[in-house]
Amino acid sequence: MKFLVGLLTFLAVIVGVFAFLNLSWLALLGVLGLLALWMLLTRRGRQAASVTGIGVSTLPQRLGSSAVIVVGIAGVVGVLVAMLAMANGFRETLARTGSNDTVIVMRGASASEVSSVLGHDATVVIAQAPGIAKDDQGRPIASPELVVAANLPMMGGDPEEDFGSVQVRGIGDMAWELRRNATIIEGRKFTPGMRELVAGKGAQRQFQGLEVGHEVKLGNQAWTVVGIFESDDAMESELWGDAGVVGPTYRPNGGNSRTSVFARLTGADAFDAFKAALVSDPRLQVDVDTTLNYFSKQSEGTSKAITVIGMVVGTIMAIGAVFGALNTMFAAVATRAREIATLRAIGFRGLPVVIAIMLETMLLALLGGVLGGFIAWLIFNGYTASTLAAGSTGQLTFELSVAPAVLWTGIKWALAIGFIGGLYPALRAARMPVTTALRES
Repeated sequence: MKFLVGLLTFLAVIVGVFAFLNLSWLALLGVLGLLALWMLLTRRGRQAASVTGIGVSTLPQRLGSSAVIVVGIAGVVGVLVAMLAMANGFRETLARTGSNDTVIVMRGASASEVSSVLGHDATVVIAQAPGIAKDDQGRPIASPELVVAANLPMMGGDPEEDFGSVQVRGIGDMAWELRRNATIIEGRKFTPGMRELVAGKGAQRQFQGLEVGHEVKLGNQAWTVVGIFESDDAMESELWGDAGVVGPTYRPNGGNSRTSVFARLTGADAFDAFKAALVSDPRLQVDVDTTLNYFSKQSEGTSKAITVIGMVVGTIMAIGAVFGALNTMFAAVATRAREIATLRAIGFRGLPVVIAIMLETMLLALLGGVLGGFIAWLIFNGYTASTLAAGSTGQLTFELSVAPAVLWTGIKWALAIGFIGGLYPALRAARMPVTTALRES
C-alpha cells in the first residue's frame, strides 16, 4: 500500500511539474497572489509565514549548503537558456526575412528554391499577375532570382582545406526595390553584366576573402567583391550578383532559367487573388506562398532540434541539481529537527511546515534561476553563430537571442527543480513524530 501511495504521489508530482512548466507568467502571478492571501488571512498561513521567516533568517548560517542549490540550478538554467536562445535567434532571423505582403513563387512541388526551376517565359507570366505592386515608373515589383551554392574557405580555417557552403543569389535591379531593408554599408552595388558580387555582412563574418576589392573564385571564374550589405535577416548570409552572369556560370545550358520569383503585393489581402490567378493559369505549374510563411517553415526543423537537445541536456543536468537540492534540504531539516518539533508541539500543523520549507527551497531556486539566466544573457545574447537551414545550400548566420520568453522558461525550470528538491524533505519534516524529532536532535 505504501508503495502504491508513493507511486501515485510521484506521478502527481511529475504531472504537476509539467503543468507548471506550461504556465504563463500571469497564471503564476495569480497562484502567488492566492498564496499571499492565504498567508495573510488564515491562521495556518500566518504560521507558514512565521516558519518561513525563521528559515530564511538562518540562510547566512548555511551559506555553503545553500550555495550548492543556487549554483547547481544556475548551471542548469544557463545551459538551457543558451540552447533556447540559439533556437530563438535562428527562428527570429528567418522570420524577419519574410512578410505577409511579399510572395515567393517556385515550380510546383519544389521543397525549396534550390530544387526549383522556372523558365524565362514562366517568370514573365508571373511578373504580370494581378495584385503585384508597381514602382514609381509603373513597373511590377517582381524579381526573378537564381540560387546556387558555392564553396569558400571558412574564416579562421585553412584556406586550402576548410571550406564551407555559401548561397549565391543571382538578382536584378528590382531585387533592391523589393528588399528595401538591404542597404550597402561599404563599397557599391555590382554592375550588371560584370562578374561582381556584393556580400552580406553575415557571410563576410563566416568566410575568408569577402572584403571589398578582393577576388573570390566561383564556378572556376574570378569574381570581384565590390560591396557589403546588411539587411538584418537571412539574406545577410548570401552573396548577390547579376542573375544574367550567375546563370550562365552555373547553368551553361539553362542560363535564362531562374529558381524563383519574389514579388511585392499591393497588400496582404491581395495574396489569395494573386495565388488563384497563378494556380489556375494553364501555362504554369507553380507553388505560391508568402515569404513570411516560407522562411518561417525553414526554421521549424532546426529550431525544434536545437530546442529538444537543450531540453534533454537541461533535464540531465536538472536531475543532478534535484539530488543536490534534496541532500541539502534533508540536511537542513535534520539540523532544524528540534526547532520544527518544538513548533509542532506548540500548535503548528504539518501544512505550515511543508509550505515554509518549500518556500525556502523555491527562494534558493529562484536565485539560481535568475543568476543562470543573467549569466546566459551576459555571455550569449547577440553571440553570432551559423548553421545550415532547411531548404538552403549555405551557412545561415544568426545571433543568439535571449528573449524574455526564453528567460521565463529558464526561471520556470529553476522553480520546478526547487519544488521537487524541497517537496520530499518538507513532507518528511511534517510527518516526523514530535517525540522522534526531539530525540534525534
